[in-house]
Amino acid sequence: MTRPPTVEIDASYGEGGGQILRTALTLSVLTRTPIHLRNIRAGRRNPGLAPQHLTTVRALAEIARAEVREDRLKSTELVFLPGSVPLSGNYTFDVSQSAQGGSAGSVSLIFQALLLPLSFAQGDSCLNLVGGTHVAWSPPYDYLADVYLPTLAKMGIQVDCSLERWGFYPAGGGRILAEMRGVQISGDSLAFEDREKTISPSSSKKTHTILPHHITERGQLKRIHGRAVASNLPAHIPQRIANRARNLLTERGIQNQIGPLRVRGAGPGAGIFLTAEYEHALAGFSSIGERGKPSEQVAQEAVDRFTTHHNREGAVDRYLADQLLLPMALTGGRSEMTVSEITQHLLTNAHIIRQFTEAQITIQGKKGEPGHVVVEGIGQF
Repeated sequence: MTRPPTVEIDASYGEGGGQILRTALTLSVLTRTPIHLRNIRAGRRNPGLAPQHLTTVRALAEIARAEVREDRLKSTELVFLPGSVPLSGNYTFDVSQSAQGGSAGSVSLIFQALLLPLSFAQGDSCLNLVGGTHVAWSPPYDYLADVYLPTLAKMGIQVDCSLERWGFYPAGGGRILAEMRGVQISGDSLAFEDREKTISPSSSKKTHTILPHHITERGQLKRIHGRAVASNLPAHIPQRIANRARNLLTERGIQNQIGPLRVRGAGPGAGIFLTAEYEHALAGFSSIGERGKPSEQVAQEAVDRFTTHHNREGAVDRYLADQLLLPMALTGGRSEMTVSEITQHLLTNAHIIRQFTEAQITIQGKKGEPGHVVVEGIGQF
């Protein structure tokens, strides 16, 4: 088979972070298009591939039997040549194997990069991911389980996910398990099909279609629920975080169910993870503790992030918006969403998607303000 032309990507474009790498790799695998990335995370304090990025590269290379060049820590350049369609299977990826020791690199971000390729694989897959489950600058496991995956389920993307061990920065050592069903391209849509049985044309067939998604009205806020968590720390820490968050929300007249939780992990850590349930949408907000940060400040940060979203228009929170863009671009129809903030991440992700597909993405509004996003998906590759 003749390879399509290599897509050249300046990874310093826009927000210039790891999202460019993850989106480009995902689309490289799905479209079987070679890519050459330069200036990877060039503007970051520690430029180049960090352990979580290198783990993502090698994980997708294994799934797509790809040839890879320059895949090493701190590399600012990468060549990735996929060798096959995504292959289903049972996979284990540990960030520490790329870090020359322990690492709390985010397994949530690795999971998001692997999700669509394995969803388009022929057959079911199981992922065992080891690293940081609750770390700064990435969605915590709670956000995946309570916001991201339930929203994708409305599009037909079916994943069962569980937290097996907590992993805070800097020790990491957390573990999540995920099981997902493979997908089959069918006509103008993408559909999950049960391949465990031979089904005759006349028999009923269990099929889940990846559908366009419309999420423009969030409706009334029903409640906020969540947990304040401390790993290997005294019980008063999660209790203080939970108490402060409950009091702040109650003062605003908002019903909430937030409880403290102590857990055992590879190292100490703390944080609070909130889910806002609206009539038609979910949104998530969190804050991670760190040495010297009072418990009350951890709670205040998460509640303030919720309040900013709640006081604006837009059904989709600023974190979910850019993560929905790629699955919307792959569906066979028109999707739309209103967002509480147009971020540079959203704009950058749209730019990278356009390098690989003919999906039409229209973003109305200014950066930093609420906006309206319309996506005309490509339907098939």
